[in-house]
Amino acid sequence: MSYTFFDFLQLVGSLGIFIYGMKIFSDGLQKVAGGKLRAILKGMTTTRMRGIFTGFGATTITQSSTTTTVMVVSFVNAGLITFVESTGVIMGANIGTTVTAWMVAIFGFKMEITPIAIMLIGICFPFIFFGREKFRSLAEAMIGFGILFIGLEFIKNAVPDIADNPEMFVFLDGLTGFGFGSILIFVLAGTILTLLTQSSSAATAITLVMLFQGWIDFPIAAAMILGENIGTTVTANIAALIGNVHAKRAARFHFVFNVFGVLWMLALITPFLHGIDAVMQFFSPETGTILVGTEDNRANATLALSLFHTTFNVLNVLILFAFVPRIVRFVERIQKEKYDSDSKFRLKYISAGVMSSEELSIAQAAKEIEQFAKLIEKMHFSFEGLFFRKQKKHEKFLKKIKKREQITDNIELEIAEYLTRVSSNKLSEYGTRRVKAMHQMINDLERIGDIYFQMSKTFEQMIDEDIKLPKTAEKEIGELLDLTLDSIQNVRQNLTKDPGQVDLVEAIQIENAINNMRDKLMEAHYNRLEKKEYSNKAGFIYLDFVSRLEKVGDHLFNVNEALAGKKIKSAYQTVMENR
Repeated sequence: MSYTFFDFLQLVGSLGIFIYGMKIFSDGLQKVAGGKLRAILKGMTTTRMRGIFTGFGATTITQSSTTTTVMVVSFVNAGLITFVESTGVIMGANIGTTVTAWMVAIFGFKMEITPIAIMLIGICFPFIFFGREKFRSLAEAMIGFGILFIGLEFIKNAVPDIADNPEMFVFLDGLTGFGFGSILIFVLAGTILTLLTQSSSAATAITLVMLFQGWIDFPIAAAMILGENIGTTVTANIAALIGNVHAKRAARFHFVFNVFGVLWMLALITPFLHGIDAVMQFFSPETGTILVGTEDNRANATLALSLFHTTFNVLNVLILFAFVPRIVRFVERIQKEKYDSDSKFRLKYISAGVMSSEELSIAQAAKEIEQFAKLIEKMHFSFEGLFFRKQKKHEKFLKKIKKREQITDNIELEIAEYLTRVSSNKLSEYGTRRVKAMHQMINDLERIGDIYFQMSKTFEQMIDEDIKLPKTAEKEIGELLDLTLDSIQNVRQNLTKDPGQVDLVEAIQIENAINNMRDKLMEAHYNRLEKKEYSNKAGFIYLDFVSRLEKVGDHLFNVNEALAGKKIKSAYQTVMENR
């Protein structure tokens, strides 16, 4: 036996180059896709059939079913899509991941791609230094594409040669002599291989190389592909460990769906493989049957394996599509909801932990900021309740505001840490601007939470010292609260839009209305003091409410400016001062 530990390390290194190339290729494609990818993801929330096409499209763009399924788990965790809606996307991702196998089989085995890959890197490398973001991202994707196939060539060379290492072949050949039991053994081997590489694409590439080099025959390779379909579900299940019950159910559905698919395929494996063989012989009769591996038909066998992979996943979706509601009920039974833990407030959208990619992580953080603004709106309603609800409910509202203020502190910290993790990777110019704007937004939203808490403490002081405001003063604060609510709802509406679609006209109108109302209420305050309609202390409290609510309006406008990527307030003020 001539295969040494050093040779094994070369195989591991070759696999590392392949996976690294796949990552660069995937990240580059996602940056090039940009808004189109985000548009595809927004299409998830309709029918299950559309979800299948969405999952297929997202996986084709990202070149990773793991990225898509982890992202889906995060979306379900956030409540962006429901568990049932996620099922279509997961099924589509299963089909989309077969594109990689076709790419590897065609370019890696049917043609000499390595010289072309090196040439491609040479052509694209200078574009990395170009100013335009699209050129840089496209060049990055093409360099990743080249590295991927260089890694594949290294893997092919690093796999031990059969003639020089007969002991290894005897060992593998010994595992193939158990009939159907051998199929089960290699299904397990494919699952373990995917767990070790944490990439079904890498595991598929290794299987294709082993088939091409003659280490395994076609039925064994097909069994490994089935195992890899089970192994690819593990990453999403890991991501769901710290998600809510709906995220766990989405991940469990992926696992159960793929296991059911493997089970029915195992029952029909022999006639199915003969069918694939018949198709290949129809298109290429000169190479003979792929079920018996020869040097002449090994390249065709890799294409046949890709055909098996795609056909299996497409048929699995078609066969199990009608049974999805039953699978959903089964998953709901095994993953029961625990209200004590899942009703507890937490970050919804980015709590699944595993970041799919830098650009998509930004979209996840944006959704979390939407939830932040929703929490601010709840604090507003609680503060409003202090003024306009029965006195016996005051204690409840004070407790809610205090609890939510603590939550706002935690949210700001956790989102900021998440954005720091995102920005530690190489981002596009657009991504860098978005992360900076998001830091500003969460800072302003947290300050708003602080202000509502401070006003609640002031109201608590009014209760303790039995200070009452005149009905006219309470009505005026109510009018200012209504304008503030308009501003909060405007921010929430803008948070659902892309930055280029944010219109600041309404935000400016509301901000001007709040400032005008503040001036009007301050004048009313001084008139009441002159007429001695309330004490100085009551007047100071009233003025404190007015000035703090105006500050809330300022912070909300800052959020709108960060969303739009424009600083127009200072320019507007300068114009007004020069008039």
